[in-house]
Amino acid sequence: MTTKARFGNQFPTQSVILPYVKSLYQEAIDFYHKTKCKCYEWQLNMLKAIMAVEDDGLWVHQKFGYSIPRRNGKTEVVYIMELWALENGLSTLHTAHRISTSHSSFEKLKKYLEDSGYVEGEDFNSIKAKGQERLELYKSGGVIQFRTRTSSGGLGEGFDLLVIDEAQEYTTEQESALKYTVTDSHNPMTIMCGTPPTPVSSGTVFTDYREKTLFGQSKYAGWAEWSVEDMTKIDDVEAWYNSNPSMGYHLNERKIEAELGEDELDHNIQRLGYWPKYNQKSAISAKEWQYLKVKMLPILRGPLFVGVKYGNDGANVAMSVAVKTLSGKIFVETLDCQSIRNGNQWLINFFKEANIESVVIDGQSGQSILTNEMKDFRLKAPVLPTVKEIINANASWEQGIYQKNICHAGQPSLEKVVTNCDKRNIGTSGGFGYKSQFDDMDICLMDSALLAHWACHNAKPKKKQQIRY
Repeated sequence: MTTKARFGNQFPTQSVILPYVKSLYQEAIDFYHKTKCKCYEWQLNMLKAIMAVEDDGLWVHQKFGYSIPRRNGKTEVVYIMELWALENGLSTLHTAHRISTSHSSFEKLKKYLEDSGYVEGEDFNSIKAKGQERLELYKSGGVIQFRTRTSSGGLGEGFDLLVIDEAQEYTTEQESALKYTVTDSHNPMTIMCGTPPTPVSSGTVFTDYREKTLFGQSKYAGWAEWSVEDMTKIDDVEAWYNSNPSMGYHLNERKIEAELGEDELDHNIQRLGYWPKYNQKSAISAKEWQYLKVKMLPILRGPLFVGVKYGNDGANVAMSVAVKTLSGKIFVETLDCQSIRNGNQWLINFFKEANIESVVIDGQSGQSILTNEMKDFRLKAPVLPTVKEIINANASWEQGIYQKNICHAGQPSLEKVVTNCDKRNIGTSGGFGYKSQFDDMDICLMDSALLAHWACHNAKPKKKQQIRY
């Protein structure tokens, strides 16, 4: 007695498909069948949505993105679409993150043309130079170019179909160079396919597109994914079938069992399609920062140390304070972040009224102006840190968090910036600073806090004067 084959979930676990009546998918399937290949059910379902058209023949989805765990054959959907585009005389740009991936796709499409009965030289032409591959079908004039992505690749060229393979690595710089390449087309389409980003993925476009589309903030856009909503145990077989539509076809339980290791997060991302939360890649995690939060204000001792940071874009200036606690930790708090247009008087007023030991100021856009104003008000001269000292301040901040020597009251504004930051290189000797992951979060908020912390941490206790007789 033979057991019936079990197949993976053939429909996305989460999707946004705009209403449609007509789809050109069958034309594409017919061309694909000439290669002697057969289409999986989930691939056919995807093509129905991707190739849906309006009454006027325009694509329902001008952009379509989909995410599927590795080794499910996600790019096969693109190949079927690209074969159709070649047969219909369209111009296609197929991009990938790696040269090997781009070249592999070229080889696959070339083989499909040959399997369909076309002869190279007679029916189609191919250019095999790695990184500059090209296929042209003579009878239709259809062309497909294969490229690895750069910040300038594609500029000046025009296409009807833009394919972004390995979309989890698609950066905003690359998008700004490529998104206009389909603008001149009468009926343009962009397809993005990939897996959820890992903590080391460099791209943000795929994640942003997913979030906007799922929340209905994108027009003419579609999305589909196979995923788990929360972290799942790696040996959960039901999750394997739910997130991997090609289970029962070329993927099976035995193959997945051979993959299993101890990295639960990696398994969830790569095999179960789990999308980490937006601050997953932050250099300082929410868990690390929340651990330092105090339930009530600790007993403070000694004067305040103030950090002032002018933003790199010259728009804002932030001020924070640090002070030692009775338990020996350093308490930090942000006082305010204001537009530079408001002037520096609010800073001066605080310097005059508070019990301050020292003020550290960083940021070329306002550093010298504030220093001169402090001099005019006969305030103690501030500390203007060197590049080396800035590097030390950032390293001291990181160590303070790791060693749990910092405490704070849980300010939402500061927490939002701290738990959504990346590191950036300073100098050439391995020094680092921080940058925000999002444009609407100004890193100067955290920079002012870490400057105050650095001043407080490095302050030497004053020796009591001893009088001897």
